[in-house]
Amino acid sequence: MPAIRVYGIKNCDTMKKAMNWLTENSIAYEFVDYKKAGVAEAGLPDWNARAGWEKLLNTRGLMWKKLSDEERAAVDEQKALKLMAQYPALIKRPVLDTGRQLLVGFAPETYAAALK
Repeated sequence: MPAIRVYGIKNCDTMKKAMNWLTENSIAYEFVDYKKAGVAEAGLPDWNARAGWEKLLNTRGLMWKKLSDEERAAVDEQKALKLMAQYPALIKRPVLDTGRQLLVGFAPETYAAALK
């Protein structure tokens, strides 16, 4: 079983870019759809401790825009974690866990530095 787990949503363009990069660079990984597997809420405390809620919360995506003004107002750590647990699409994708490192989002240069 691959040591690297990639969490996200299958039909996300950024996910596709990240998984293509991993495949092209012969890096074995396990994909986990955190919406279907229900792991987002369980993983959030660890991810928050390792990466920070500010990095995890996707405020540029469609799901964020769909939230009410009240839901988007005065977001702090507790509120952000609650929102991400309720709406996993608010978690920036992908979340790549090597066991040692947690990479949030996709940038080829970041992946190359961390995984080569």
